[in-house]
Amino acid sequence: MTVTASVLYNLVECPQRVALDVFGPPPQRDAISPFIRMLWERGALFERETVANLRQPFVDLSDVREPDCQRLTLIAMANGEQLIYGGSIKTGDLFGKPDLLRKELDGYVPGDIKSGRGKEGADDRHEGRPKRHYGVQLALYVDILERLGLSAGRRAFVLDIRGDEVAYDFVDPPGRDLWRDYEKALVQARSILVRETVPRAAYSSACKLCHWYTFCIRALTAADDLTLIPFLRRSDRDIMSDRIPTIASFASINPEEFIKGRRSAFSGIGADRFRSLQARAVMLKAPFPRPYLRRPISLGYFSTELFFDIEVDPLRDVCYLHGCVERKNGDNETEQYVAFFADQATPAAERRAFAAALGYFAARPAAGIFYYSKYERTIYRKLQQKYPDLCTPRTWSGCLPPIARSICTQTWCSKRPSGRREITPSRPSPGFWGSPGGMRIPQELLR
Repeated sequence: MTVTASVLYNLVECPQRVALDVFGPPPQRDAISPFIRMLWERGALFERETVANLRQPFVDLSDVREPDCQRLTLIAMANGEQLIYGGSIKTGDLFGKPDLLRKELDGYVPGDIKSGRGKEGADDRHEGRPKRHYGVQLALYVDILERLGLSAGRRAFVLDIRGDEVAYDFVDPPGRDLWRDYEKALVQARSILVRETVPRAAYSSACKLCHWYTFCIRALTAADDLTLIPFLRRSDRDIMSDRIPTIASFASINPEEFIKGRRSAFSGIGADRFRSLQARAVMLKAPFPRPYLRRPISLGYFSTELFFDIEVDPLRDVCYLHGCVERKNGDNETEQYVAFFADQATPAAERRAFAAALGYFAARPAAGIFYYSKYERTIYRKLQQKYPDLCTPRTWSGCLPPIARSICTQTWCSKRPSGRREITPSRPSPGFWGSPGGMRIPQELLR
């Protein structure tokens, strides 16, 4: 069977998805959600916009069907065309449709147009690292070109949502590790496609976007699978399953019997983490599971509380909403929602919304701010860098100072990871926008 870029992309997220797409029962697939359709539509729109703005002529094969597309792509490369859009390449059981093929030296370099960032983990100190699911796709294209004798080298590129060209070099670290990831993924994909390997389902953050979600959740629940425990990964389950096969069995053990010093009996799982996972298993098997405090928390009191959240369109890289629920003296009857919205996906609209939100916080110097986790700080840091005329690094960090303690770390919750968000207390820095007060913990956590 044929290994494609989409097969490798899905395999990185979930090997079970690859198997089910080929061998699963079609009637049990979920309908494609409106959200996924929106992502597809926006991705296609971004690709059209990017191609329309290319600054050099190109051969357009995007509307040509197979197998004519492969034949015309080879002819275009043989003719030395400088840029090919929408071509396709194939050798043996490998097939790829790189968005772009660019002539460099005596060969071609493949590229993809992505409606996301070209790298992940970037911040003001680090440029980020290549995305593994992008890397395996690009490596497939390079591998096919090498086997056809048409490669300009082990490198590729991504044209991303910010308009940047992001290089993927598979020769130098960390790209060399990414090429090894591709080789392993290729072996695994081939094994799954010929049914030599039958992968097991596992719950992860990617599941809710998959059309096999209902099918897999039903199977995982019936199997009492360990990955239904929040923060227990597929790799953890696979290491533990010979000795602890189910949530029920995990809940019934004495965790100290599996612990020696700072380590557990399972590679990669430390003692504290093992205890935490076991406590979550116990909670899941309780008749009425509910969150509880691990230790007392004292957060003080604020006369004004701001429950803060932001929303970002990752396909356009725009922070379009800064929203707060404002409450006075702990009285729910006083709650009002205040929002600052960018009504267009443009830098000007994003800047106006950010400026309005900063003004709102500045006018409430003694307010306590609840926000979820590091995400809000990361986005505000990026906004400050994009619009340095609005505020200094000290200004925005005075509004959202570094996290001192997350309620998440002091509680245990029975929800699955993808349905759960941290709530983190924050308050303005002392002496910066006024004297800080305290914070009130949600009473339901104390029951």
